[in-house]
Amino acid sequence: MSPVLSCVPLLAQTATALGRRVWTRVHVPDDLTAVSRVDREAEVDAREVGMRAAAPERIWAAVEHLFRGGVHPAITMVLRRRGRIVLKRSIGCVHGNLPGDEGAPVVIRPDSPVSLFSASKAISALLVHKLVDDGRLSLDDRVVDFIPEFAPHGKHRVTIRGLLAHRAGIPAVPHVEPTPELLHRWDEIIDLLCRARPFDPDFGKQAYHALSAGFIVGEVVRRASGRELPELLREWLAEPLGLQYLSFGLAPELRHLAPVNARTGPLPFWPATAYIRRAVGVPFSAAVAASNHEAFLSAVVPAGNIYANADDVSRVLQMLLNGGELDGVRVLRPETVADALRPVGPLQVDRTLMFPLRFSAGFMLGQNPIGLFGPRSGMAFGHLGFISVLCWADPERDISVAILNTGKAMAPAIVTRMIGVLRAIADECPRDAIVRGGR
Repeated sequence: MSPVLSCVPLLAQTATALGRRVWTRVHVPDDLTAVSRVDREAEVDAREVGMRAAAPERIWAAVEHLFRGGVHPAITMVLRRRGRIVLKRSIGCVHGNLPGDEGAPVVIRPDSPVSLFSASKAISALLVHKLVDDGRLSLDDRVVDFIPEFAPHGKHRVTIRGLLAHRAGIPAVPHVEPTPELLHRWDEIIDLLCRARPFDPDFGKQAYHALSAGFIVGEVVRRASGRELPELLREWLAEPLGLQYLSFGLAPELRHLAPVNARTGPLPFWPATAYIRRAVGVPFSAAVAASNHEAFLSAVVPAGNIYANADDVSRVLQMLLNGGELDGVRVLRPETVADALRPVGPLQVDRTLMFPLRFSAGFMLGQNPIGLFGPRSGMAFGHLGFISVLCWADPERDISVAILNTGKAMAPAIVTRMIGVLRAIADECPRDAIVRGGR
């Protein structure tokens, strides 16, 4: 299970013991069909892809149970199996189901755009891998080959592979107040990170870089390509893969389609507040508020503010699962994809998240017997986004999955009910592709 998710039950139990149960709860109607939408035209019969006929409804029931926990205003989900859509559904509201909301509820749809938060890292990393594919750089090139001013304090030894795998020694932007407006001061952020002293002079210790490494990754891409990230994201990924929304931030004319991100569940307290600040660099409530700020919606934040719908993300993951190709369009060479997914170093306790986790050059990796992407997920790859956005592919099960949601909570339901979703997917998408049970 995820490093953040795994800590939540104990922290929530402590909150209860301290009598600090101050809840923000999503309104959940008794009849969930009122706030549910299903793209029936997109979904195929599960039996056509080696699943039980009842499998989609069992998985969706687990998602409904997650929604009934009262912490997610909106959830969208797409699950592909053998390249075909088995589930494309949504539940909840763009707005209208949180305390204080005005006006009638507006139900979210399966194709609505949602912030990916840290799952953006995996997609931004693909811009680097595209440059590798085109022969413009190698993952084992040093960052200073493209950003010479990154050299101080021994950082001249950091490779692009190490940067993408959270081994650059600079997990936070130093000596600056992390306000939303800072996101528009790109050159200042780059300068601060270039001058920063790494916590690990040997660059062998893995420490999750919530936002910092993304800016350096983005600057490498800018200098190696001579172009800006938004146009590359559009030209190299969104257009070839036929994606609807994939972009840094969200254009003003589309923002009414996206649900706001909301702090829900119990009021965070210490040590949860300290852990989240360590992981994301700012206080929990401030991080949630910043994600709805104009600066976040209009800036380029490679590690944190890509918007997409669940189908967009599933298509990107399916392309990787296919070895770099989707619907007859090749985006990356198979050998580039294989190197992008290769583990960087052995499993170790992450120095930021304080939990054992494996990374490749841009992706979080699954584990056996249980990992971030559920049970028996040792071959899976993907990324987590701000506690509970979860996007992954598993070649053993031949699935690509995106579960996007908008509730940010330190609540037991975040863990226990998400585990139920992961278990249902694992059970209904067997690794050996042999259908179990009756049809």
